[in-house]
Amino acid sequence: MLDFTTKPDNICILRLSAIGDICHTLPVIRTIQANLPDTQLTWIIGKTEYQLIKDIPGINFIIFDKKNGFKEYLKIRKQLRDTHFDVLLHMQMSLRASLVSLMVNSKIKIGFDRQRAKDGQWLFTNTKIKHIPRQHVIDSLFGFSEALGIKEHQYVWDIPVSEETQAAANALIENRSDYIIISPCSSKDYRNWHVQGYAAVADYITEKYGFDVILTGGNSAIEQHYAKEIVARCKNPPLNLIGKTNLKKLLSIIKGAKCMISPDSGPAHMSTAMGTPVIGLYATTNPDRARPYLSADWLVNRYPDAVLKKYAKPVEELPWGTRVRDSWAMELISENDVIKVIDQLLNTSLK
Repeated sequence: MLDFTTKPDNICILRLSAIGDICHTLPVIRTIQANLPDTQLTWIIGKTEYQLIKDIPGINFIIFDKKNGFKEYLKIRKQLRDTHFDVLLHMQMSLRASLVSLMVNSKIKIGFDRQRAKDGQWLFTNTKIKHIPRQHVIDSLFGFSEALGIKEHQYVWDIPVSEETQAAANALIENRSDYIIISPCSSKDYRNWHVQGYAAVADYITEKYGFDVILTGGNSAIEQHYAKEIVARCKNPPLNLIGKTNLKKLLSIIKGAKCMISPDSGPAHMSTAMGTPVIGLYATTNPDRARPYLSADWLVNRYPDAVLKKYAKPVEELPWGTRVRDSWAMELISENDVIKVIDQLLNTSLK
């Protein structure tokens, strides 16, 4: 913990990506805002991720567009050349982020502890957060606000959604009010469940509960393939919005949903930010580290089974964050596993 004789006047936050991790980072920033209301915050963030939180008040955003390559580092250096920060919170373990950190003028550069600082991040910082093993990502990020002397944790996101965006989202979903979202794909293909499973649970939701099902996702080839196959296999085809929303419209649609069904993905953590329960499908990543933070009760967790099959060891004997990057892992999740949790969640929320 740092001992400031006076509270810092300005803090630079460095977290470029990705969507899920931006959602993990935001409660920490909200906590800092609540406890240091007079401190100016500057957040260096990726271009896509900026679109999600660009209208949060009290933050000066500097956009980093990785597509521009080396020129982008020069742009950031020019933007920050005449600015001195009291503290840099280097909250991303990647070489790209660490190179950006070199452009930030600050005597105090806080990073992860040596045990967790992957990609050599420890070389780019001079102050480390406290080492606490086996934490959820959000809890580990709170180490940065704790290093500033802030003890409390505020699990607040408050991402603004304009009335115009809300109206556009309502038009997209044709003013549906009782619906469940299936966001079938992650950024990593090995995390994705199979289309026949999604189709089966979509029909189950419609037939048993009478709720509409909405498919959401980006416009990648794999997501379009999933959309086509799920719709084709359903007796009661869901509303397909894959590739038809931006981040803000998706956020608005998530807000109105009964719940979301998703593997480990950015939209799952956006759902947490909007207070919408998530039925998380986990077999390739440890949910204790990366699950939707407020939805522990609704996990479908086959990660221990996948770990045992691949490594012949229980989770407790493996390094924290061990992944199973094999397509067979998600096959361990059955349709009945998901249906059971759907029933538990909906029977609880409908009481």
